[in-house]
Amino acid sequence: MKRSNWLLIFLLIIGFLVGNLLGTYFGNSFFSYGAKFGLANPVELNLGFINLVFGINFDITIAGVIGILVAFLIYKFTVR
Repeated sequence: MKRSNWLLIFLLIIGFLVGNLLGTYFGNSFFSYGAKFGLANPVELNLGFINLVFGINFDITIAGVIGILVAFLIYKFTVR
């Protein structure tokens, strides 16, 4: 990956985190609507000497999507 691709990934993660933070801050407003999906129960692999637990959950809100869009626009207009 080129350097600018890493910058895009970084900006998208920051935009998503800031958007979800704002969605949580505003409580029961329009920005906090969203969906949760992922593994309800983590998958466990017991090999005797090591126990591995796999699980992932996503909490997507409207504010998070707006944060991703703003981060992408910032990337588009700053990196040429």
